[in-house]
Amino acid sequence: MNWLTDYVKPRIQSFVHQRETPENLWVKCKNCSQMIFHRDFAENQNVCPSCGHHHTISPRMRFDGLFDHGSWSEVKFDMPKQDPLKFKDTKKYTDRIKDARSKTGEKESILIGAGKIGDVFSVAAAHDFAFMGGSMGIAVGNALLEAAERAVRDKAALIVFPAAGGARMQEGILSLMQMPRTTIAADMMREAKLPFIVVLTHPTTGGVTASYAMLGDIHIAEPDALICFTGPRVIEQTIKEKLPDGFQKSEYLLDHGMVDMIINRNDMNDKIGKMLRILMKK
Repeated sequence: MNWLTDYVKPRIQSFVHQRETPENLWVKCKNCSQMIFHRDFAENQNVCPSCGHHHTISPRMRFDGLFDHGSWSEVKFDMPKQDPLKFKDTKKYTDRIKDARSKTGEKESILIGAGKIGDVFSVAAAHDFAFMGGSMGIAVGNALLEAAERAVRDKAALIVFPAAGGARMQEGILSLMQMPRTTIAADMMREAKLPFIVVLTHPTTGGVTASYAMLGDIHIAEPDALICFTGPRVIEQTIKEKLPDGFQKSEYLLDHGMVDMIINRNDMNDKIGKMLRILMKK
């Protein structure tokens, strides 16, 4: 054994050469560029502790913070035929679905959970923007109807968290048909006289905004969320005019009466729980 080569040299190199830090240990805030330790970021539900910017969050992480003690159960819904129109653009629709499932670990762009919020049993549905932009296809229509049916059956409130770029173009007219289908879910809650609460998150746009997302009994929004049908850039190009600062953001909509309140993500459990206790007379 060569003591200098086998022991001393590696020890010296370990001090001289800088150790590489895994990239996933830190997250850079998109708003203030603050570097946040990934564990602190996750524990704060993807909200920047420095500036309060709300980054996108997966439905499972959202439900862990929404339901009491992070305890909830997943509600299954019918999965439609994967590629009803045999659609292909630069890539096959089936390949896009496979990529999205691999990336997110979810089967579709929406998840349903059931559990207690503020000690009141409730049903919640949340879009996953990482899954093809949270786009609304047949599966989303199926999910929202299943969520409403479960809420009515259990005499529970329904809370939905839209985050979508709109209808899913790969399903064509079948995707647009989900707009009237999802309004049926809102009607079911209204007929059963049960609360239907919509929490508008960034971004809520297109056909989702034009359907169930604007039919809630109470409309809550997360801070600085884009909420619109058509984005500001397209509107500016169409009317050839500069739009007001913060146009179509949560705070602008609150000032103009389209949103009832803005709630920080970390306060959702407490404040929605209080609403539910009042509305459900608990």
